[in-house]
This record gives sequence, C-alpha cells and structure tokens, in this order.
Amino acid sequence: MALKKYKPTTPGQRFKVISAFDDITTGKPEKSLLAKKKNSGGRNGEGKMTVRNVGGGHKQRYRIIDFKRDKEGVPAVVKTIEYDPNRTARIALVTYADGEKKYIIAPQGLKVGQNVVSGKGVSPELGNTLYLSEIPFGTVIHNIELRPGQGAKLARSAGSYAQLLTREGKFAIIKMPSGETRMILQTCRATVGMVSNGEHSLEKSGKAGRRRWLGRRPRVRGVAMNPVDHPMGGGEGRASGGHPRSRKGIPAKGYKTRATKKDSNKYIIERRK
Repeated sequence: MALKKYKPTTPGQRFKVISAFDDITTGKPEKSLLAKKKNSGGRNGEGKMTVRNVGGGHKQRYRIIDFKRDKEGVPAVVKTIEYDPNRTARIALVTYADGEKKYIIAPQGLKVGQNVVSGKGVSPELGNTLYLSEIPFGTVIHNIELRPGQGAKLARSAGSYAQLLTREGKFAIIKMPSGETRMILQTCRATVGMVSNGEHSLEKSGKAGRRRWLGRRPRVRGVAMNPVDHPMGGGEGRASGGHPRSRKGIPAKGYKTRATKKDSNKYIIERRK
C-alpha cells in the first residue's frame, strides 16, 4: 500500500495526499454481502439535529463483515482485496471450501490466492483466527473479542494491532493499540497480523469538497463562536478562548472521563498513556 502525492496544478491538489489504492484488486463488491445503509444527516426521529457536522456525502452500501470467524476448520481462499467506504481498513472477500462467501478485515500483507482458516489447532499464520490460549507470546494480533463468541471488538481500524504478552490463569494479557495492558479470557478469538492500510493516518484531503464526499460538513471552531454557543467563545479581538474544553464544558486535555467504578476496571493492568 502506497500514498499518492499530487502536483499543485490547482489549490485543492497542493496538499492532497491520498492512497494509491494499488492494493485493491477489484472495484465491484460481492452483491450477496451488501446491505442498505440509511444516512440520517445527524437528525433523530423527529427530524431534529442531534449530531453536528454530519450530512450529505456519496451514497454508500454496507459490506457485511464476518467479525466472528466461527466457521472452524474450513479453509477459505482469498479472492479479492477491496475498498470499504464504511471503514478505514481494506476488506478481503474469501470463499470457503463449501462455497460460502464472506468478507473479512484484510490484514497487512494478505494476498489473493492465500488460504486462511480459523479454529482450534490452527497454525498462527497471517490471517488465521485462533483462540488466545493457542497464540504464541509476542504475536501481533487484531480483531480481538472481548467476550467468547461475541465477535471482534478491538483493534479493527487501519494499521492497528495488539500484542499478546503472556497468560495468567484463565486470562491472556494483551497490550492494546492505545498502550493499555489488559486481561482478556483465553477462550476469546483473535486474528494474526496487523490491520491493512496502515498509512491511512498520513492521508490529507486537500480540499473541503473531498470531506463533503465522505459526509462531513464544516466544523466551526469553539473560539470563533459567541459565549452563548461555546465555553471558549467570545472575548475582544482574537481571544485564545481560555482552557480547551468541549461545547458541553468538559476539559479536552488530560481530564479523565472514565467511570471510577466501571466493572471492567478490574481487567485493566496498566492504563493507556
């Protein structure tokens, strides 16, 4: 996967850095794995705006992703690597030996024609899904379950990965993408490898219009507002706005918002940095 930088032939091209899409093998999605996707435009059932800066954008269809990988012991062949408008990572279309087709999150380095499999006793190779009890220490993993059979919840976005450090009792100790170290049951599954499209964070739209294609409307800075609209608004001239905080007054830098008595706190060994 590579990035493409454009010559500044127009103001919009000057800072544009986007994916070259050279890892994608087809532009046509699998029809049987598509679902309708309704856009709300940030409005609720009464038509009132409840989420700001959302709306418009190109019409999209949802790709049904297999996050459970519960088809145990049945090998699958990677047919295509595709773009998914609903996520930052690439997706892979796999065909199982019994003919069933499914989409999975494509790990970095997965190629067309490669075999992937999930279940007990599977070798810890790229794209294979194993139980945490069977993955070797130090292995880079993604698509991690929080509860057995629930489906992948952690490390699913472009370039993200976690690392299996050790095992204690019925728990595996994993270093998360955030730097947090936590315990997860060994009966949960995870996929070997790092999520594809790792250079996604280096992309730059180059112009406002490209953001609008993605359904993102203009975002007004808090310091540019009036005091009635934002805690950082108002003041004479170009005031700095005081302490950085959200529209609702919650401090933006370093303020902990996690509930102190949250039940899952007992599984966290070391907090994220």
